Amino acid sequence: MGSNLLILIYLLASITFIIGLKMLSHPARARRGNLIAAAGMAAAIAGTVFLYKDEDGNALHNYAWIFGGLLIGAIAGTVAARKVKMTAMPEMVSLFNGMGGACAALIAIVEFGHLVHNLQSVSGLTAIDTTFRDGLKQHLLIIVAGLVIGSISFAGSMVAWAKLNGKIRDFVFKGQHLFNIALLLIIFLLAVYLTGWLPAGGVSLFYIILGLSLLYGVFFVMPIGGADMPVVISLLNSFTGVAAACGGFLYNNKAMLTGGILVGAAGTLLTILMCKAMNRSLMNVLIGSFGATDKSTGGGKKEQGNYKEISLSDAAMIMNYAHKIIIVPGYGLAVAQAQHTCHELEKILEAKGVEVTYAIHPVAGRMPGHMNVLLAEADVSYDKLQEMEQANEAFPATDVVLVLGANDVVNPAAKTDPTSPIYGMPILDVELAKAVIVNKRSMKPGYAGIENNLFFRPKTSMLFGDAKKVLQDLIGELKAL
Repeated sequence: MGSNLLILIYLLASITFIIGLKMLSHPARARRGNLIAAAGMAAAIAGTVFLYKDEDGNALHNYAWIFGGLLIGAIAGTVAARKVKMTAMPEMVSLFNGMGGACAALIAIVEFGHLVHNLQSVSGLTAIDTTFRDGLKQHLLIIVAGLVIGSISFAGSMVAWAKLNGKIRDFVFKGQHLFNIALLLIIFLLAVYLTGWLPAGGVSLFYIILGLSLLYGVFFVMPIGGADMPVVISLLNSFTGVAAACGGFLYNNKAMLTGGILVGAAGTLLTILMCKAMNRSLMNVLIGSFGATDKSTGGGKKEQGNYKEISLSDAAMIMNYAHKIIIVPGYGLAVAQAQHTCHELEKILEAKGVEVTYAIHPVAGRMPGHMNVLLAEADVSYDKLQEMEQANEAFPATDVVLVLGANDVVNPAAKTDPTSPIYGMPILDVELAKAVIVNKRSMKPGYAGIENNLFFRPKTSMLFGDAKKVLQDLIGELKAL
């Protein structure tokens, strides 16, 4: 009875994961979908703790450790989620994703230890002989797969967290691509050798694979920087999902398997879509060269000329008499925590008869969907958010484009400068509008580290200052008109 009930709970949990993921596709339902999926996970955890029994009919008994870990994790996660700033959300996503990879790797280590111990306890047989004789090679293959993928996800996510947090910088050396490919090939060959031939030193080889996987995770992410980081976060997230699915196979846990597959598949699809949006190949991501540039070439740093500055009163006047305005949010908006002020500006303009929409680049910000989440927090209507293709069609008929802290995603060098690191990346064609107002703190380059020649175009005017303060002042000027 208990076993059948547990299977039913796992089935229901799997259904809630699918429903929750589907509801995440629309901001109006996203919160509810998240809660539904979380409820399914809570039910799966409770069912496992109280109803699970092994093949010998033994139930779990170490409740103090189980509930102690659950309590510590719940408190740490809740506090971190409530205190994190929107600008630090990408770092938190990377950190939590890394913890998922670490859990998958630890499961693989524990299960490998159990496997070796159980097999060596069989009288007269070595672990190697027993693996072949009892047909456990597939079980070991899943363990090694979970170890490799989980370790890469953990190490890579920690490096991504440190880079997003500004603790470490990009690191590139000559022959980086070949080194990464060779390291990944060695890991693959050792994994095949361990599971297929099982040498006498199988335990040592297992931990060598662990060390090399962690090393690859570090070198995989170290050269990646600039506007490319959202793709890396998405890819690492898919790795964690696949590693969790391996754990589901090991424990025959349907909920864990379904959740891992959903995360892995969704992360992979998102990675492919973002690569397409960046006009990059997935292979470049896998070998750790995505976004890596040779700073010594000076690509994208040619002399541009002079820029023109606009006053707050003139900017307000232009926007007041516009018929259509498109706002392009960027990381600078998140840093200033100005999303609510931006929404207030939108309402002021609409009250004056101005049509206001938002143009969202697929990789704007520091993680997938960063700008969507930012604007949803300020209750901006989802119907006002235009994707890149839709916005690019609308720019020629737009009177004013207000760029708030975005940089690389509006840089025309992606189309005009073959020496630029972002050459070939699809961008928001804001320069097609009648006028462009760019709000930045200074003329310093963006996250990709290159200068933006949009700032020197005839249609572009620079409005310097903190995004929140500038928007507040704009609102005051507009109200006075």
